[in-house]
Amino acid sequence: MNGKLISLLLTVLLLAGCGWNLFSSGPTLDDKIGQMLMVGFRGTVVGRDHFILRDIRRYNLGGVVLFDQDTLQKQDKRNISSPAQLKVLTISLQQAASTPLLIAVDQEGGKVARLKEGAGFPTTRSHRNLGWLDDLTTTDKEADKIAATLADLGINLNLAPVVDLCSNPNNPVIAKRERCFSDDPNKVTAHALSYIKAHHRHGVLTTLKHFPGHGSSQADSHLGFTDVSNTWSARELLPFTRIIAAGQADAIMTAHVFNARLDSRYPATLSKTIVDDLLRGRFCFEGVVISDDLQMRAIADHYGLETAIFQAIDAGVDILVFGNNLTYDEEIVPRTIELIRKMVDSGKISKDRIDQSYGRITEMKSRLENSFNEATR
Repeated sequence: MNGKLISLLLTVLLLAGCGWNLFSSGPTLDDKIGQMLMVGFRGTVVGRDHFILRDIRRYNLGGVVLFDQDTLQKQDKRNISSPAQLKVLTISLQQAASTPLLIAVDQEGGKVARLKEGAGFPTTRSHRNLGWLDDLTTTDKEADKIAATLADLGINLNLAPVVDLCSNPNNPVIAKRERCFSDDPNKVTAHALSYIKAHHRHGVLTTLKHFPGHGSSQADSHLGFTDVSNTWSARELLPFTRIIAAGQADAIMTAHVFNARLDSRYPATLSKTIVDDLLRGRFCFEGVVISDDLQMRAIADHYGLETAIFQAIDAGVDILVFGNNLTYDEEIVPRTIELIRKMVDSGKISKDRIDQSYGRITEMKSRLENSFNEATR
């Protein structure tokens, strides 16, 4: 054996000892699982040692979600204090990523707006206000203002619009907070499509909320078990199906509501019948399904972390959200990756199932390449 060959073999062995896989042709299983997670964190700035940058770099974390208020600490300015600060934050996050990072926020408008006028952001109108006006030109103008703001700040995923019907005017988490356009599915669909198209003009992705319908609920799933079995109507599905048919649904967020008329055992986020059979099978949705926050009490009070993760993935959910705002866990990403990897190793979840989600997420993110290249230049 000549000296050059020996030197090459030694180099390969040394690199392998450092964790390199010279023969890998693509992402590892852990890389793919990392892309399936979206996590919240504390801080208006992130230093080099902040756990969220560690998770983006080391675990290929796919997304983050930003909040203006810290629920646990009862403080403002959790991630957002001003437009200038927020822009620096999103650039810092994006520069840590090797592929486009989903940077998400709930900027519906009105009462549910993380970017508030008091912090220097433009004023917004609620969905309900736009529905009352019922002028699509106004809806387009207002949504365009939101989308332009998000795009300028480096936020690429709006967790909006809400397409739940205002079917229960006393609903504490939807109608009472003016988050629904109307109780008429035709009107909801029209305004939601206008809202979505305005975002797309600025390269911002959107999320339909909350499948299969949260508008008839009498309780808040943030606070506990929410049963819509006796109040839900199939009319609540119409905005979802029509927007899917129009090819305008980037992502759809599941509700944590229990609906025995659709699944007598599991709430929607954990239901294979609702997500895989109904949303994907019957309604032919091929895009990304995002869970509502898995730390909300409707899930956390009734299912252990491992059970919730397994049921959500088995149901067909692609991105698991841990807002870290109802409980706070800086190790949620490595813990979740380890749990999912063990499920794959044991055969409880197939590698094909992980590949399905990874493929959907990658396809959606391909639409963000231009903005990602600008942010990381």
